[in-house]
Amino acid sequence: MANGPTYVVSEAALERLLDEVRNSAAGSAHGIFGPASVSWKVNRESALFLAAGRAALLQLAHPWVAAAIAEHSTTLGDPIGRFHRTFRVMFTMAFGSLEQVLGASRRLERRHSSIRGKLPEAVGRFAEGSPYEANEIAALRWVYATLVDSALVAYELVLPPLSEAEREQYYAESKIMAALFGISGNCLPLHWLEFKTYVESTCESSLLAVGPGTRDMAHQLQRGAGSWLRPPFWYRALTTRLLPPRLREEFQLAYGNREELSAARALRWLPKIYRRLPDSVRFVGPYREVQAKLRGKSHPGLTVRLSNRLWVGEATLLSFDESPENLREPGKCFGDKIAP
Repeated sequence: MANGPTYVVSEAALERLLDEVRNSAAGSAHGIFGPASVSWKVNRESALFLAAGRAALLQLAHPWVAAAIAEHSTTLGDPIGRFHRTFRVMFTMAFGSLEQVLGASRRLERRHSSIRGKLPEAVGRFAEGSPYEANEIAALRWVYATLVDSALVAYELVLPPLSEAEREQYYAESKIMAALFGISGNCLPLHWLEFKTYVESTCESSLLAVGPGTRDMAHQLQRGAGSWLRPPFWYRALTTRLLPPRLREEFQLAYGNREELSAARALRWLPKIYRRLPDSVRFVGPYREVQAKLRGKSHPGLTVRLSNRLWVGEATLLSFDESPENLREPGKCFGDKIAP
């Protein structure tokens, strides 16, 4: 990829992709995936949070993404709000009705179209002052890839690995999600193994580089940034462990004996505890909300509303009343938070 934009997603290009999404959707109420999908099986798990830090740091390692976050978002001042806005978008796309999904995609494109600027410092192969745009396809593809890959990493930390057929189905479904970002299938690897090769090769490529400003952001996020809620030591150690060694070093994140032992202990006890959790804790609120909706319930129950408060900052995400004035607007992305 050149230092400047190569291909920027347009509103017209997005609409063509949304027509394809509409034609392949599981059904109006089931959204783009539906109950039989591997995407619902993976994305319903609260365990996704275990790799949220990994995804965020992998995204920050792209100089364009880091600059957009630094210049166009309140990430460092409001990390909890960032968390909520991110998961509103992702859970709406995963579990929302078809119209909610398409609406979220259009709002995402409009938000991205306003995010552009110039790099404040030279980072890796990118010169100081080189332009960036949030709707540029290569940067969007990397953000999408970190979300898809990190979700499966988190899932398999605590649950039995997916079969090869399930992995392939999960990736095929994720390409429908990519279309919601404006990424067409011909811009993506064909199969799961090719996708994994893309992620691994990108982590070793000059596309990713960590400058002083990005390094400072990463350290602030590991400390909880402007939040009163500081991530526990085991979570920070686990996040560091899940990064490629090269990026771990570029971010200058400590990973000595203490961190290594803490991460290893977490990997031993997390599966044992997680698999014993009741569904009301293990499955995220938006998944349980759409399940209630499909069973004909007019309102989500108390435990669902409480779970939604935790994950998306509000009691209901997938509004049971889908009249146009009541369809929810699920947050912002890229510069103002696509990272989990």
